[in-house]
Amino acid sequence: MHSANVIGSGPNGLAAAIRLAQAGLRVTVYERNAQLGGACTTAEVTLPGFHHDLGASAFPMGAASPFFNSLPLARHGLRWMHSEFPLAHPLDDGSAVALTPALGDMASQLPRDDAAAWKRFFKPIVSHWQQLVPDLLGPVVHVPRHPITLARFGITAVLPATTLAHTFFHQQRSQALFAGCAAHSVMPLDKPLSSAIGIVLGAAGHTTGWPVPAGGSQAIPNALAQHLQSLHGSLHLDREIASVEDLPPADLTFFDTSVQSLERIAAPRLTSQFVASLRAFKNGPGIFKIDWALAEPIPWTAEECRHAGTVHVGGTLEEIARAEAAVFAGKHPDKPFVLLVQPSVADPSRAPEGRHTAWGYCHVPNGSAIDCTAAVESQIERFAPGFRDVILARRTQTTAELEAWNPNLVGGDLSGGAMSARQMLLRPTARDYGTSNPAIYLCSSSTSPGGGVHGMCGFHAATLALRRR
Repeated sequence: MHSANVIGSGPNGLAAAIRLAQAGLRVTVYERNAQLGGACTTAEVTLPGFHHDLGASAFPMGAASPFFNSLPLARHGLRWMHSEFPLAHPLDDGSAVALTPALGDMASQLPRDDAAAWKRFFKPIVSHWQQLVPDLLGPVVHVPRHPITLARFGITAVLPATTLAHTFFHQQRSQALFAGCAAHSVMPLDKPLSSAIGIVLGAAGHTTGWPVPAGGSQAIPNALAQHLQSLHGSLHLDREIASVEDLPPADLTFFDTSVQSLERIAAPRLTSQFVASLRAFKNGPGIFKIDWALAEPIPWTAEECRHAGTVHVGGTLEEIARAEAAVFAGKHPDKPFVLLVQPSVADPSRAPEGRHTAWGYCHVPNGSAIDCTAAVESQIERFAPGFRDVILARRTQTTAELEAWNPNLVGGDLSGGAMSARQMLLRPTARDYGTSNPAIYLCSSSTSPGGGVHGMCGFHAATLALRRR
């Protein structure tokens, strides 16, 4: 093998390109937008001097990524910034429960019995975090490095989040904190496996944290691209690939794209049976997103929220579960669960001195055209009275606007596909990263280990291709 083409310059595409370049291949990356990074980009979209992350913003799995940590990304400008608390979750009594960087400090946040239960539950994972992460971020089918530890994780990960929360924790504060983490799964919280993401994100908070990159999420693809260029890889921006015929000949072609884009671009070189399997792949809910330029910090009632990079706005476990269930039923909840990131709490460079940036989104039915601004901001006002008074400017995006910016976000789906039990195991087919064509691979978040900025989908796809060839 001598050469490879990579379509898409998101973290997974760049990770695949780097892995291939490390093996000596001549690699070329093609990006349809004028800005590299896919959904991991930063720009001034409200007012001058306010730098907003257009997609992902906090990176618990980016900081934990085995592949990222194997690269000299700090040399290329990537610097992680941590807030005092990785996460805070406000409640209606005016208090909040925070996820503390040290597992032992949860006694300051939870009632005594639940603090002890939280520590017992997370200690085996936290203690073996560095050994467990490669398995958690590995392909679905692989020989685990630490099978006993992984098996212990799996026993609880298969539980519905509501069941796990009620089984292990007895107080509303503990249950709400776990529910907010589990809601990142973009699954109904009463479904099996909805606990898995919550467990992983909770453990990440107690180990590598939920940091933001200095200057914006753009720093991640920028650092990856610079490292790729140091390996003699090349990158072409503003170059949309409509068909595989648009690409120069290469031994391998990788798609850091949606399943739909893979079919559209490569169908002539795939079998009809494989194309049919791609068409059976289901997308999950979309999001409605708002970016805010703020005159001052968000006036949270609870002090912990003012010192947290991420805030889960949704109230109790039961309220979050109802909101997420409504979305999966095709409805727009009046009180949505809002995932909010305030990066300027950790990184003041995101805004002019004294000012701040924040973004938040709620889940909506895939393809929704509903403007959820009022519902999202009402939820924030509920826990931060006067929030609207500090807004200088906002930029809203519906699912269609998100997909127009990045076609990988089909119907506004950030996860690369519905997180059903079947699709968590087969993303998108039993071939995993491979296709019916031995020269074509899918390496986006539609493959395992799924969504999140960690580059492991690209790394594993490239490793598989190199091993097969």
